[in-house]
Amino acid sequence: MVGGSTVPLPDLEVVPPTASPVPVLVHVPHAGTRIPPSVRSAILLDDEALAGELLALTDHRTDVLADGVGRLGATRVVNRLSRLVVDPERFPDEREELAARGMGAVYTRGHALEPLRRPDAEAIERLLARYFPPYAAAVTEVTERLLATHGRLTIVDLHSYPSTRLPYELHDGPRPPLCVGTDPFHTPGWLHTLVTDVAAAHHLDVALDTPFSGTYVPSSQYRRDGRVTSVMLEFRRDLYLDEATARPHAGEARLARVVDAVVSAIGSKPGRPHRAHG
Repeated sequence: MVGGSTVPLPDLEVVPPTASPVPVLVHVPHAGTRIPPSVRSAILLDDEALAGELLALTDHRTDVLADGVGRLGATRVVNRLSRLVVDPERFPDEREELAARGMGAVYTRGHALEPLRRPDAEAIERLLARYFPPYAAAVTEVTERLLATHGRLTIVDLHSYPSTRLPYELHDGPRPPLCVGTDPFHTPGWLHTLVTDVAAAHHLDVALDTPFSGTYVPSSQYRRDGRVTSVMLEFRRDLYLDEATARPHAGEARLARVVDAVVSAIGSKPGRPHRAHG
């Protein structure tokens, strides 16, 4: 864990449910576009190039896809900061494979591998210290509170990805309408089966862990706490918006219904016994 204070982040929204709570947390880490002035000043791109970077890397309107889950009892965590500030889903250390591309928790290169900021170790550490621990602490607090209430929790990690492979991507492979990301510890068989069944009911083709893999779990529970299950939903962006402008089209309502259906199915599932791990 990166050192530093846990000053609250005003751009991290924790949205409680508006219906009877269920043990589901919808995590939306990459929908934000805000870059504080102090961070913007260290980014090497001019405004036009930065707008292009945000267009390519933002998971546009995934927060909108999750708008209805509160009515189903789910809690939401929505990051309004751009991932170009700090990416809360990347490991901040040598575990992160994309660090080799300059796209670890703090990006020094952009989607086309052009320089984004100078690789200044001290400046990167300051960014991590300011933003990474407060984000992790906030999500951990919500996770622990829901565990205390329900005894279990499923995290639905909500993303989108472009229809065409970007230069920074390490892995090639199919780009299905819905990429379902899994973790061998935190994604049991019933959970990815539930998601694929919901997708099939909405006539949506699915592939597991391609072109992206994994799913978010707070570090305090990661690979430790079997009560926390997690699955990532990565929707291909052309299904719900114009990728050249990020303007939504009619497909957005369809994918919002898929998100709602996944949350509803998880929330209505009876409690399952905790898994034991050696």
